[in-house]
Amino acid sequence: MPVSERRAERKREILEATRTLFDERGVRDAQIEDIARAVGINRAIIYRHFSGKEELFAETLVGYLQELDRTLAAADDPTADPEVRLRTITGVFLDFGARLPAFVDCAQALLRRRGEELMEEVSQRVMIDLGTAMAGCLNHAVEILEAGTATGQFHVRDPNLLANIFYTQALGVLNLATLQLSVREENPGLPAVDSVPFDEVKSLALLAVVAMARGTDG
Repeated sequence: MPVSERRAERKREILEATRTLFDERGVRDAQIEDIARAVGINRAIIYRHFSGKEELFAETLVGYLQELDRTLAAADDPTADPEVRLRTITGVFLDFGARLPAFVDCAQALLRRRGEELMEEVSQRVMIDLGTAMAGCLNHAVEILEAGTATGQFHVRDPNLLANIFYTQALGVLNLATLQLSVREENPGLPAVDSVPFDEVKSLALLAVVAMARGTDG
C-alpha cells in the first residue's frame, strides 16, 4: 500500500476511535492517550496527522455535522409549509443532539474559542472542511427561511445570520435539556430548581424559532 494510502487509513482509524470514545465517554473524558491506545499507536503518531487536540476535535466534528446534514435532508419535505419545515428540522436537530451529547460538547468546545485563535491552531484545510460541513447543515434552515420569506410568512433580512443564531441557540437549549433543571427564585435570596423534561424544552424551542422567523410582523 502506498504511503499516502497508509497515512489516510491511519487518519481514518484515529478519527473513528475519537468518535467512538466521544460517544461512549463524552468529550471531556476522552484523552489523547486513550485514542492512541484504541488505535494501537503511540500518542506521538496522532500529532503527525493532526496539529493538536483542537484540530482532532474539529475533524471529528466534521463527521458529526455530515451525519447531521444527512439526517436533516432526510427529514425535510421541500413541498411542505415553511413553518412546518422549520419546526421539523429544528426538532430533528434537537433529537440528534439529545441522542449524541458528545456532538453538542464537541461543537461547543470549538465555539468557545475565538475565531482567530482557532484558525491559528487548526490548519486551513480542516477549517475549510469544518466550514463546508457546517454550511451544509445551516443551508437547510437558510432554504426554509428564504421559502417562508418568499411566501410572506417569515420576515428575515439575513437568513444566513439567523440560521447561525438558530444553530448556537439550539446547542444551548440542548445543554438545558441535558441538565434537565431550571432555576428560579422561590423566596427572596433563595433559589430553587425545577425538573425540565426534554419534550417541554423542545416544544418551547420550536415556538421560539418560528417566532424569530416571523419577525416583528408575526
